[in-house]
Amino acid sequence: MDRRQEIRELQRLSPEEMVQRAEGRLLVVEDLEMLHQHCAAAIAGEITASNDAGRPTRLILPVGPTGQYPLVRQLVEERGISLASCWFFFMDEYCDEQGVAVPADHPLSFRGEMQELFFRHIDPELSIPEEQLVFPDHDNVDTLAARIDEVGGIDTCYAGIGIHGHLAFNEPAPGVANSDPRLVELNDFTVTMNAIRAHCGGNVECFPRKAVTVGMRQILGAHRIRLYCRNGGPYDWANTVLRLALFGRPGDDYPVTHIRGKDYLIVADRETAAVPQVIL
Repeated sequence: MDRRQEIRELQRLSPEEMVQRAEGRLLVVEDLEMLHQHCAAAIAGEITASNDAGRPTRLILPVGPTGQYPLVRQLVEERGISLASCWFFFMDEYCDEQGVAVPADHPLSFRGEMQELFFRHIDPELSIPEEQLVFPDHDNVDTLAARIDEVGGIDTCYAGIGIHGHLAFNEPAPGVANSDPRLVELNDFTVTMNAIRAHCGGNVECFPRKAVTVGMRQILGAHRIRLYCRNGGPYDWANTVLRLALFGRPGDDYPVTHIRGKDYLIVADRETAAVPQVIL
């Protein structure tokens, strides 16, 4: 079966059929708010459990989705959860044409967005040490894999899923499952989707075409993978990739399909799990 026919068949699966077929790998929640709440509770709960056991928490984290981070911040404050033993490796960052990561004050900076959403609001007594907060950039991308190994690997990778199955900025490419942190060229799918959501007036000409990213090797090497798949808006763009992530034939054309055999869970809201109105 080719990919097009596979997609046609998968699109016909109802949410209930998908849950049954996924055998515990899919959780469908009612709406986007509940999806963010689930992600926030998972992150906060994992840190708390590690703190109680006296061990570090080593996470790969996305900036997309982001709705969970104000909720994590609230849980950290209410419960007095210390981030002192955490290692947070964020997935990626946009770069200019020379491959230099955009500064934190750039309107598209993931580092800047996380400072505003989360880190600048945390009580200093609970906050993560600066050296344990890692955003990929042009200076550290070549040593990022070794740094992850040095801290003992990744406990959990939390991530969203791109329209063509990219995790972080691991675009479809031959051998992508074995990729390490690197500078990448963003393809037209990613640029278009991200420009639509960036409130930049559809300016694909000036939108960054390069980025640094953690590799698929680091994502797939995590002990657990927790994916949050949602449309997040009026368009049903993620309904197909959700089905491919769960049931699609593994292939480099949709990198997320390489999660087969890993400890993974995908959480989606009901709209994203719905059958698309039009099946082509």
